Amino acid sequence: MTEPDSELLGPSVHRQLRQLVLSGELAPGAPLSVLALSARLGVSRSPVREAVQQLIYEGLAVNVPHAGARVAVVDDAQIRDVLAVRSVLDGLAAAGAATRLTEFDLGKLTAMLSEQENNLRDNVDPARDTDLDLEFHTFIRDRSGNRTVAEELARLEAQAHLYRGDLWAHPRNRRTALREHRRILEALESGHPADARTAAEAHVCGLITRMNRT
Repeated sequence: MTEPDSELLGPSVHRQLRQLVLSGELAPGAPLSVLALSARLGVSRSPVREAVQQLIYEGLAVNVPHAGARVAVVDDAQIRDVLAVRSVLDGLAAAGAATRLTEFDLGKLTAMLSEQENNLRDNVDPARDTDLDLEFHTFIRDRSGNRTVAEELARLEAQAHLYRGDLWAHPRNRRTALREHRRILEALESGHPADARTAAEAHVCGLITRMNRT
């Protein structure tokens, strides 16, 4: 394998493993054997080993003494701490993005929400809906102009989905999340940082409420 191929393989393996974890195919507590995963994905051990380490950094996996890496198990107390911090950082990210988003960017976000709305007519697919939700929030944070906020949110958002991916399984929750996403987009379109911050923080507070109801 050439060096450029190696550079491309690492991120690809990480994305595949991350998706297996977030979709629940690799459930909380499941072992992350480098040997087994490399055979499953049909790649060498080196990129798998690096991907597992990245999952540990993101908080999606933990290294258990004498047992190796496993998918992280996040409990109620931990997720409340995660969401409390995420609400503040999501607000900061949205406020920063409000003055930086171009018309093209706003069009991309609009298209994402249109896809979310169309998905409401289909059967529940938590993996699909989780991916689209993460894409929406990732797009905003990456245009916040604050690298530190973006990096921390990347970990916190993944941990939140790891804990309760089933939140996407309830039709009411899916509709509510879409309404909250629309409020965020409207605030971003206005270009008012304070409004964008308020809408983003309210969305995370809504996640806490929905978590407590299920």
